[in-house]
Amino acid sequence: MPTSAHAVKTAETAAIPGQKQYLTCGTGAYRRASLALFLSGFSTFSLLYCVQPLLPIFSQQFSVSPAESSLSLSLSTGFLAVAIVCAAAVSEGLGRRSLMSISLVGAALLTIATAFAPNWHLLLVIRALQGLVLGGVPAVAMAYLAEEIDSRGLGATMGLYVGGTAFGGMSGRVLTGIFAEYLTWRPALFIIGAIGLAAAIGFIALLPPSRNFVRRPGFDPRFHAKAWLGHLRNPALPFIFAIAFLAMGSFVTIYNYAGFRLVAPPYGLNQTELGLIFTVYLFGIGASSIGGLLGDRIGHFSVLLFGLALAAAGSVLTLAASLPAVILGIIVLTTGFFMSHSIASGLVGKLAHGTKGHASSLYMLAYYVGSSLMGSAGGWFFAVEGWAAVVIFTLAMLALAFASACFAQHLARRKA
Repeated sequence: MPTSAHAVKTAETAAIPGQKQYLTCGTGAYRRASLALFLSGFSTFSLLYCVQPLLPIFSQQFSVSPAESSLSLSLSTGFLAVAIVCAAAVSEGLGRRSLMSISLVGAALLTIATAFAPNWHLLLVIRALQGLVLGGVPAVAMAYLAEEIDSRGLGATMGLYVGGTAFGGMSGRVLTGIFAEYLTWRPALFIIGAIGLAAAIGFIALLPPSRNFVRRPGFDPRFHAKAWLGHLRNPALPFIFAIAFLAMGSFVTIYNYAGFRLVAPPYGLNQTELGLIFTVYLFGIGASSIGGLLGDRIGHFSVLLFGLALAAAGSVLTLAASLPAVILGIIVLTTGFFMSHSIASGLVGKLAHGTKGHASSLYMLAYYVGSSLMGSAGGWFFAVEGWAAVVIFTLAMLALAFASACFAQHLARRKA
């Protein structure tokens, strides 16, 4: 029996002619891939959402409205949505691993550049460019997992990746808020960019090369158009895409404008206290992993419906006057959202027939368009009717997401 590290590595990666080689639970390659994808989710979301706790500061410093200040996030997510579609096509020729590496490094450097933006408009331009660059990560990461991970461990690995996005979203928000309180917002963004760059280097060092990906040289528009149309004709997938749009739109709406509510009387939170509220993302990390495991065991649609209902309950709780109740509502919302997202993103790989990168790109397109459009639209509700209008807007989106999940479940069962 070989015992050397070289022999173990060879056993993990040896190819059997004519047979696909998947990363299975318990192997070193599986663990490295899981950790690398966790780092990619962490870096992507910490860089993307680090400006969210700064929205009240931007509104004051640059003399813009709450809805206008949200453009520093909405432009990034909007351009990210567009870039994701292009990234799926580019990755077919460039490769999943290469594209993700370039995107993570580029986005970290642009975050550092944001710290030196001399005016509001240039800051928005840099944030838009950052969204374009980051498009190479989310859809491609999901495609990598669907292609390389054994289906029996896909739910757990997808949950870990989504957990990385939750941890990154939390860290970016919390650390930025704390650093901005003591160092001002420019050094805060510089530090977050440096952390993202370190995570990108770790990702590059850990991620195993693709073994089941088949490179498609050149760019064939007809091939890509046919792949996207094929997924849109899949009876169940469009409803999963709708869930991504609506659930993410509701989640970002609550997080965007909760800060404006909590820094104002009667709460009067400072920047550090506001940032610390985002530690509730820890519940999202646990919920995404648990949701993936439960989905593998008791049924993905059952867990998806439960998660959406939980998110709606959390939205209602934020209407309470007391600060502990508001925080509890955000915790429940976060738990429900990440549970739903980990399941829905995993269902894309299961329901898609071939060209999984294209299917993932459509899911992430809907996900980030929801974040961009609904996240900004919530600002108008907040300006006109206050927090109650924001919650009603959120509940309407979650109700539509729940109905979409029911339709998708029915269609998937009928097809099966």
